[in-house]
Amino acid sequence: MKVNHLTFLLLFSFFSTSLLSQTNILVDSVSLKTQNTKSLSSNKLKTASVLLNGDTLFTVSHESSQVLATSRAKQISDRLAIITKGYKEGVDSIYQIRENGFISTMYDEEYAFITTERDAINNDLTLEELANIQMEDFVIKLRKNSKSHLTTKQWLIRIGYFILSLLGLFILFRLIRLFFKWINAHLSKVEGKFLQKKNNFLKYFIPKKTKNIFVFISNMVRLIITVFILIAYTPFMFSFFPWAEDLATSFYAATLTPIKFLFFGFINFLPDLIFIIVVIYIARYIVRILRYMAEDIEAEKLVIKKFSKDLAGTTQKIFSIIIYAFALVIVIPHLPGSASPAFQGVTIFLGALVSFGSTSAIANIVAGLVITYMRPYQIGDRVKIQNTVGDVIEKTLLITRIRTLKNEEVTIPNSNIITSHLVNYSANTKNDGLILHTDVTIGYDISWEKVEKLLLEAASKTLDIQKEPKPFVLQTSLDDNYVSYELNAYTKEAKKMPKIYSEMHRNILELFNDAGVEILSPSYIAARDGNLTTVPSQLDSNSRSPIDKIVDHLTGKNQKNVITKSSADIESDDIS
Repeated sequence: MKVNHLTFLLLFSFFSTSLLSQTNILVDSVSLKTQNTKSLSSNKLKTASVLLNGDTLFTVSHESSQVLATSRAKQISDRLAIITKGYKEGVDSIYQIRENGFISTMYDEEYAFITTERDAINNDLTLEELANIQMEDFVIKLRKNSKSHLTTKQWLIRIGYFILSLLGLFILFRLIRLFFKWINAHLSKVEGKFLQKKNNFLKYFIPKKTKNIFVFISNMVRLIITVFILIAYTPFMFSFFPWAEDLATSFYAATLTPIKFLFFGFINFLPDLIFIIVVIYIARYIVRILRYMAEDIEAEKLVIKKFSKDLAGTTQKIFSIIIYAFALVIVIPHLPGSASPAFQGVTIFLGALVSFGSTSAIANIVAGLVITYMRPYQIGDRVKIQNTVGDVIEKTLLITRIRTLKNEEVTIPNSNIITSHLVNYSANTKNDGLILHTDVTIGYDISWEKVEKLLLEAASKTLDIQKEPKPFVLQTSLDDNYVSYELNAYTKEAKKMPKIYSEMHRNILELFNDAGVEILSPSYIAARDGNLTTVPSQLDSNSRSPIDKIVDHLTGKNQKNVITKSSADIESDDIS
């Protein structure tokens, strides 16, 4: 079989290229082959070279147009440069697919190039022969350019670079250690006395056993520098090995990706951040104005008609909450990730948690608002809430705190106050006065005129009882054995109620005792010790009942002890 000149030159160029590559002489073998082919082929056949990493892979031809041949070669070269950029032997697969009138050479799932029937005719080869030659040249060039195929010398050079870089890292860490040791030696002379100062929040961010904050900061800086050097330097060391090149690239990408994300995310967030700051500043400014107004109203420097100064503080808090809530509604859409399903889910969860978990708190707040604007009591008032009597010392939206007469502090939720009765002893004290009242029961044998006179006299002798309006007495009931009398007296000292009651009762006891009036019901006689009265000034030997006197006579309790002597005793006395 006659060998065609073109086929001979093609095979010769292939072997020449392999030989020159081993001797590191960069000669484009296929380009030489193309030049020879051009000189031997007809002038009508126009060819162009397909390049792979700067070296000619094969040529494509066109019968009449050099532009079409060059354009096709350029398209194939560009495609090969893209799809073979990360070639890995044993991982990437190269194979052929037979089509109708052409054969496609595939690189993994991508089309590398196509060999047509016209290409085979131009090279005086069959389609399968030309396609196999081009695919073999393609594989050889990929293996040649792959970094995984290193000579022993190249491996030794790269290992040497790795050792040098490792030594450099050791020296760098040694220098850093010596440098910070020198710095700490100077900083250790500086005592951290400011850690003992009040309102120093920096002490919460350092270990408790740290004696010198400057040394601690120095050690933290050293740790940060060490970690940064390890992150930046370790991938560089392993990049000398082909198998670790992709690992180093991936490591840098994984490290820089979050940093880039945070940086550019912050840059993109700046307009929203400025908007949020402006909204918060305006909200705080309005709240500050309301606070100043509330303080002036409470100090009576600002007077608003039909608006009590006691309502200023609570009203200011309500408006402040509304303003901050409105500002929050405006700010939330501008927060990063506010439109994400995760953010919305967390928001809904927190809302449900607050709704179900703060039912009693909300009830207390609503009750606190009702109490604030109903004004049933004020700070300092003497009140009785349920069974607790004391002075109001604090009133908030959630609770009311009372100091009892025994100096005890009792905290009562506002919801309990709104659902129970409340007695305010101080509400009308300054105007009309508070009426203090006490009951006594006197038998029917004492005239009501005498009882009322004694009760009114006892009230008049009591301090802090008002002369006007005058005290008065009411007969509240006519029972079987006694009459109930109620003494009523006015006072403007509600907080002295226990003392006033004590003095009033003492005066009643003294006056009724002096008058011989018993402050006990007649039915109490059955429980007495035999005396007809319990009034101390009326007790004597004749006040006992007849039955008790008979019992005393029979038992000898009312007889004197008389000692009589017998005749024997008399005689013995005479003898002695």
